[in-house]
Amino acid sequence: MKILRLVYFFLALGVHINSPAQEELNIKKATGKIIIDAIMNEPDWEMAAIANNFWQYFPSDSVRAKADTEVRLTYDENNLYVMAKMKNLGNRSYVTPSLRRDFRGEANDVFSIVLDTYADKNNAFLFGVNPFGVQREGLIANGGSLASPSTFSTGWDNVWYSEAKIYEDHWLVEMAIPLKTLRFKKDAPFWNINFYRFDSEYAEQSTWTRIPRNQFIINLAFTQKLVWDEPLDQNKRNISLIPYGIFNNSKNFEQDSPTQNNFDFGLDTKIGLGPAMTLDLTINPDFSQVEVDTQVTNLDRFEIFFPERRQFFLENADLFANFGLDGTRPFFSRRIGVSVDANTGQNLQNRIYGGFRLNGKLNKNLRIGILDAQLEENESIQLASTNYFVAALQQRILSRSYIGAFFINKQAFTNEVGGDFTLSPMEYNRALGLDFNLASNDNTWNTKFFYHQSLDEQNNSSEFASGGYINYNSYRWESNFMVQSIGAGYNPEVGFVRRRNIFQTTPELWLNLYPKTGSIQRHGPGISANWVGNNRNFQDLDWNLDLNYRANFKNTAILNVSGKRQYVRLLNPFDPSGLNSLPLPSGTTYTYSYIQADYRSDARKKFSYILNARMGEHFNGNLYNLGGTLTYRYQPLGFTSLNLNYNRIRLPEGFNDSDLLLIGSRFDFTFTKNLFWTTFVQLNTQIENLNINTRLQWRFKPVSDVFLVYTDNYFAESLSDNGGLLFPDIRIPRQRAIVLKVNYWLNL
Repeated sequence: MKILRLVYFFLALGVHINSPAQEELNIKKATGKIIIDAIMNEPDWEMAAIANNFWQYFPSDSVRAKADTEVRLTYDENNLYVMAKMKNLGNRSYVTPSLRRDFRGEANDVFSIVLDTYADKNNAFLFGVNPFGVQREGLIANGGSLASPSTFSTGWDNVWYSEAKIYEDHWLVEMAIPLKTLRFKKDAPFWNINFYRFDSEYAEQSTWTRIPRNQFIINLAFTQKLVWDEPLDQNKRNISLIPYGIFNNSKNFEQDSPTQNNFDFGLDTKIGLGPAMTLDLTINPDFSQVEVDTQVTNLDRFEIFFPERRQFFLENADLFANFGLDGTRPFFSRRIGVSVDANTGQNLQNRIYGGFRLNGKLNKNLRIGILDAQLEENESIQLASTNYFVAALQQRILSRSYIGAFFINKQAFTNEVGGDFTLSPMEYNRALGLDFNLASNDNTWNTKFFYHQSLDEQNNSSEFASGGYINYNSYRWESNFMVQSIGAGYNPEVGFVRRRNIFQTTPELWLNLYPKTGSIQRHGPGISANWVGNNRNFQDLDWNLDLNYRANFKNTAILNVSGKRQYVRLLNPFDPSGLNSLPLPSGTTYTYSYIQADYRSDARKKFSYILNARMGEHFNGNLYNLGGTLTYRYQPLGFTSLNLNYNRIRLPEGFNDSDLLLIGSRFDFTFTKNLFWTTFVQLNTQIENLNINTRLQWRFKPVSDVFLVYTDNYFAESLSDNGGLLFPDIRIPRQRAIVLKVNYWLNL
């Protein structure tokens, strides 16, 4: 009953808190042809309504922007057109990291448009262009209200067109966004919309709608209406074919196997079922990544989460992937296409025969998603051909809240490799659940409650996960309270679950202060804690108490400092040196303290850096960490960066000391907006590996690419006597490959 009363309270809160002041921008259909050339010489631009008088968002939020922006919109049967004029206060230069698409960072110059095409304030499209004509596009989820990678992603790609030109006292950008690229409700009288601009000269961020600086700049609670002169009716055929071909030459030196030469091809198809629903079909998809994952040093006891990069899973990804909480997700798409060898515990890539994905909106308030993929059998580990099926729906309630439900089924339709078909196999894994998400109209409150259940043939007890959070974000105060209970038998095999059989709570409180003078834009202290106990008897497993301070500077620099007190009870043997050698025994407990700090410099400078450090106790010893990234930008052609992470771990006699070094360099050169060359060199002494990855990419037309990738791995053998690997001997090759891939986006 207490939980129900709490839900009713927040429901009432969401109803009664008023939305931000709502204005309108009218859009009229173009009477003539619009040429995308960043020259405002068409008569329709002179007749279009103007969105201007932008508000400053950073460093202040109570004054108009120093440098104003004017935006005009029009449309025809095929495209939405955008013309934006970014004014300056005089002659100046502009900042861009390179000419590569999908750039990010607060120090760049960019104009962006946010399109909430369903006016539901939950999901939106984002399109941006910088003064050099470089594009970026992305998807906004969760109302744009949470600091989470799942809230904003630039991984989604699609076809649209733009040009930019720099003039004496301003720069112009002109866009044509095909209506086929967007998803929207037919005959809707209005969309929600916002515009924002990053200006490197004045370290200013500005928005058309006034947004409090304690909220995120992409927050959809603060959008305004885009009112159509006549409702859109898109009945044209919307089909895209995306074939690919890939050639791979590889050699595994560790296994001393013969050189492999493989050629493969496949096809993805996107079919628009009206303007609001998309059917994705795939045959033999290529789920190999032409972009390498950034390596990390793992001193944790649990699995590391790497984000999804594969295009097939990205559109409407939040509909499938945002159930539960970070660290307790019932669905993680990177599980599809990967199988585990039960004998070795190693992950193996598993070919996907094909699949489909249906996702979109049935109406303004109901989103649905259905995904199905069939994987081939693997005789080497006696794995039968396995099917993955996922269904998800999201029903909007009130203005910015929704209820979500999902069902996940993983099973083979045979009981053994080459066996007979059966609808009732002996082995299966299923999960289902409900999420309730509530956000107040002004985004001061955000809450979630969830209950999930896993099912398998073993019929274990405690196959559940439940919990939620309450976030409060006002001008002065930020607080977050999260709680979750994970049963010992909870096992969604297609999900990502860091820990089981736990009860966890994480309270957090911050005070924000805004000095009127000086170099600091915002600063303040905070206190946070994390307690993890056994789910049955609430015995302490882990806890930490942190005293924090953070400061955001007006030049875009950021400083964070924390003092931490931590407790750990080991449930399994664990080696804190990171070498997987002599472990601490299970059942032992450790309480220790350390300080941690990180600093990000002014990213507008050609030379910028991120530094982080940790010093203090570590289990039964000490840990000293120094890391960061040094970046030099030779704009607009590219940048070179050096990443460093050094951990010096000293343990008592009888245990192994270690010096773990992770060092990586990235060379990113963009010859043009369509031709890129990137080289990674990553030395990770923890896994005794040196990786070299160099990639040449030619984007010969929108979302159509040729990739030439060379990757090489060497064994980094220790030269030290104490087991550390600070100075490795790099001589023995491990794996080597050359990949040529071509993909082509064809609109029918």
